[in-house]
Amino acid sequence: MAKPSLVAAIDVGSSKIATLIAQVYEDENRIHIIGASTSDSKGIKKGQVVNIDEAAESIISSVEGAERMAGYNVAKAHVSIGGAHILSQNSSGVVAVAQPQGEITPQDIDRVIEAARAVSLPEAREILHVIPRDFSVDSQSGIKDPLGMTGVRLEVETHIITGFSTAIKNLKKCVGEVGSDIESLVFSGLASAYSTLTETEKELGAILVDIGAGTTSVAIFLEGSLAYSSVLPLGAKNVTNDLAIGLRVSLESAEKIKIHLGTQPVKPTLPGSGEKDPQEKDRKDEIDLSELNLPEELKAASRKTLIEGIIRPRLNEFFQLIGQEIKKSGFGGLTPAGLVLCGGGALTVGAIEAGKRTLSMPVRIAIPSGVTGLIDDIETPAFAASVGLILFASRQLHPHEGKFSPISSVSKAFDKFNTKGMFGKITGFIKTLVP
Repeated sequence: MAKPSLVAAIDVGSSKIATLIAQVYEDENRIHIIGASTSDSKGIKKGQVVNIDEAAESIISSVEGAERMAGYNVAKAHVSIGGAHILSQNSSGVVAVAQPQGEITPQDIDRVIEAARAVSLPEAREILHVIPRDFSVDSQSGIKDPLGMTGVRLEVETHIITGFSTAIKNLKKCVGEVGSDIESLVFSGLASAYSTLTETEKELGAILVDIGAGTTSVAIFLEGSLAYSSVLPLGAKNVTNDLAIGLRVSLESAEKIKIHLGTQPVKPTLPGSGEKDPQEKDRKDEIDLSELNLPEELKAASRKTLIEGIIRPRLNEFFQLIGQEIKKSGFGGLTPAGLVLCGGGALTVGAIEAGKRTLSMPVRIAIPSGVTGLIDDIETPAFAASVGLILFASRQLHPHEGKFSPISSVSKAFDKFNTKGMFGKITGFIKTLVP
């Protein structure tokens, strides 16, 4: 049995820092979580570092907890990045195939992606991801994997995600305090898609909305690839603020009430029941808050007031902004798979109904999948980005797996030889003899 590879992920959010450590069993195609830990996020506001010392302390606390559980030290980690500074654009590139009479190699694919990467950016921005969407070989479009095909001209359509250099450097500095190297920085919306979206949803067209505490990541998938991504500077904390103001309680109490509302089942009633007895109707509408032990000693509240009076207007505004992002992307009406909600804010009571009502499309809440092991505490939408980072990390062990793997490895082996000399001439001569 092959020795498993070790991967680590650090999800840096506005409310929590989550660290996962996993073993990747390549021969069994299995990812086993062996360490998981969270800590309260300090020094981070709306996805960006505002206090390096506090943020580093929070990250260290989370990483050390996961290391103690797993029994391993985190030497390298994949880290999530968010914030309203994240922007995206689509770009294309074209190159001539190196061997016109031969096949397209991984080097050709790397060159055409590099050509698409050559876009004009302000000095304050840098590229985080260059994601291939679609390849064309000699004007034949719709190709997802051109490796091994024969052609002269290779084109690619890519999706490029960029971020502010200063925000990226600050995050790197905080993670560096842990003593771990950053394997890669991954856009949080892209990471969440790895653990929540199905291949069918990506192919049909789906909108992933990762609702965090301070920001919301939007990722639109078309024909199996990421086509648009952005970050909105609002999240579930806005709902908490509204509850705190409306009920005149602290933010901590408002957060407890919001979570409590999301876990309370709505009891079905027959039409007209309770209409003759106003007191009975009031009792059914009343929510018992005594078990929360709030410092304000708030014992009960009206469900209708909380949900319809405070939460629903904020959710309506929230999904209207998402609708504007969809319209801005130009892909409205091309996502029949609908809206997929994840992140801790997806559990806000009434989120599904508000999304359906405002956007007129199917809405579902996604739970991360694809891993085994210590998953009891992470099988919740709040850990979609964390689990997605682990899945992303496992694919980086073999970046061409399922796409370029067998031929790529052989090709790389031959690259070690100097094919420009006599060996190359002999190889070329043999190829002319083989039909």
